[in-house]
Amino acid sequence: MSRAVWFGGLAVRTAFIAILIVITASVASPQLENIWSIWETPSDVARFALGAAVCCWLLVHFFIVPRDPGGYRTWLYLGPVLLPLALLVAVIAW
Repeated sequence: MSRAVWFGGLAVRTAFIAILIVITASVASPQLENIWSIWETPSDVARFALGAAVCCWLLVHFFIVPRDPGGYRTWLYLGPVLLPLALLVAVIAW
């Protein structure tokens, strides 16, 4: 595997997971500006807890890299499709 494929696949994967963490944190944040306002409604508590769990899960996978060259190639091939879509969802969700 060449360094370009390794670096490209790792960069695309890292950017995609980082965008997913930002989207999840944005969607899971409480409706009001204050973080303590999550205790006002049960749905905010559930959404915040689920969002925190998903963010932790994504953060763990952020540091687990693919073990075979095919994983890096797959991320490199899917990158031009997934990254613009993820950025579009992040902009809309923000």
